Order: sequence, then C-alpha cells, then structure tokens
Amino acid sequence: MDRYQKLMIAHGFLVILVSLLAGFMLMFNMLGGLEIWPGKFLEFGVYGTTEGWVRAHSGGVTNGLLTVLVALTLPKLEISEKMMGFFAWGLIYCAWTFTAFYWIGNASGNRALSVGDNVFGAADWLSVIGFLPGLPSIFIGPVVLYIGARGAFRAINKA
Repeated sequence: MDRYQKLMIAHGFLVILVSLLAGFMLMFNMLGGLEIWPGKFLEFGVYGTTEGWVRAHSGGVTNGLLTVLVALTLPKLEISEKMMGFFAWGLIYCAWTFTAFYWIGNASGNRALSVGDNVFGAADWLSVIGFLPGLPSIFIGPVVLYIGARGAFRAINKA
C-alpha cells in the first residue's frame, strides 16, 4: 500500500504541475503574450480558447488534488492488494487521460468530445488523440470510486 500511496502522490503532483502550466497558457491567451516589463509585452499567440485553458487549469488541479487526497486515504480502506493496484493505477490513468483531454481538446476542432464531427466543430486527428485515451476513463473512474467506497464501508464494518 505504501508504494501505491507514493505513486499516487507523485502522479497527482505532476498532474497539478501540468495544470499550473495550463494556467500560464491561460494568462498568455488572455494577454496575447507575456508582460516582460510593466506595460511592455512580448506578443505571441497560443492555441485554444480562454475557456479551454480555464478548464485545463482548474480540471487538472482538481484531478491532481483528488489523486493525492485519495492516496492519503488508502490506509483507511479495506482493499485487497490486487484490487489496490487496479484502484491506484486506475485513478492515475484517469487523472492523466483527463489532463491530456483538456490540453488536446483545446486544440481540436470538436473539443475532442467525439471521434467524429459534433456540434462544436469538425473532427480532426487531435479529436481521436484527445478522445480515445480518455474513453476508458469514463468507465474506470466510477469503478475506482465504487472500490474506494466499498473499501471504506468494509473498514467501518471491520472496526
């Protein structure tokens, strides 16, 4: 369990780090570049929208914090060692694929919400790269949460 905790904490912090980079992208997008001296800007553009960078920033922070928080709860859960591996790696997988989805979806013509065209725009190769890795996460995420809840109830009943 100790190894899984450390893995989850490390990955959670890395997901948060990537989300902080999304915060810089948000700032660059909003300002049209970087202020290098008060009132003096190095102008450059970044891909995506302000709304997309807000999602990448706040969503990444949330996913990273969730991964760290869940890691800290592991000693309180009654989960088998085998199931603990799925639980930990499943949550790590979800955190990273959702983070990648936010970044890639911000560049995709259809926000990477589907492989094909949708109401937001035409599909492109980024749609596939942003959507498909995250697709298992919409199933893994609820399973992992169920395993955690079941582990907590088992711990209550064991006490």
